[in-house]
Amino acid sequence: MLKPLSQTLLLVSLAILATITQADDSTAQYMANEGLMVVHSDTKIIFDPLFRNDYGQYLLLPAEMEAALFAGEPPFDGVDAVFVSHFHGDHFSPEDMLRLLKEQTGIQLYAPEQAVVGLRGVAGAGDQAVFARVNGVSLEYQEAPVALETNGLSIEAVRIPHSGWPTGRVDVENIVWRVTLDESTTVLHMGDADPNDVHFTPDADYWDRAPPHMAFPPYWFFATASGRQILQNRIKAARSVGVHVPVTIPADPVRRPAELRSADLFTEPGETRNISH
Repeated sequence: MLKPLSQTLLLVSLAILATITQADDSTAQYMANEGLMVVHSDTKIIFDPLFRNDYGQYLLLPAEMEAALFAGEPPFDGVDAVFVSHFHGDHFSPEDMLRLLKEQTGIQLYAPEQAVVGLRGVAGAGDQAVFARVNGVSLEYQEAPVALETNGLSIEAVRIPHSGWPTGRVDVENIVWRVTLDESTTVLHMGDADPNDVHFTPDADYWDRAPPHMAFPPYWFFATASGRQILQNRIKAARSVGVHVPVTIPADPVRRPAELRSADLFTEPGETRNISH
């Protein structure tokens, strides 16, 4: 028996609403500098959360957020994994990461090998058990991306040189993480990637295969023509939100330099973005 048109339209509308609600069940919450948490349903991952050096121009993690993270209190309860982009003082503190792994025993760490070496350097004889949850990635420049699978997460990593290439910081293992949560939400954290397309061209098929629902590039990708072209032609994220924003760049877009006025930037710890599919 055919349903009345009004009833059919109602059922279709409810199905669309359910789909939208499910898609908006993913959020990104800003912490500081390049630190942020992505949540989809019961799955939580964090990028670059613990560091001690602001170099006089970046935000440090607020004390209340830091306390909640170490204690595993909301919103940082039940964190599944932490990702580190590279071993620099404004992205990674080995002492604090060791403490977090000891206090929150459900967390898996994914980090470049340089950061893992730094972590081992501060660990004592009684701390070795944490390394069962430490996953190191060692990649050379222009080496093929690698993939890791774990419960609820599909993880991919590629090394993109740190900004300043080719004259500076060429030895830094800067890892760009592409992570899919629960086969649903894909995000991309770029660390301090250099905005030159020569780094992205060799892996064109890799970037085309899984455009993220949300990317987190350092703010200079919005400030340069080459960076904007990479976001548009390589990354192809449904939405990009800039991180690593100096405190001198205002939250109010009108007061920013012209090239950043249309950019979506994280500037205030605790602010969130919905991740739509």
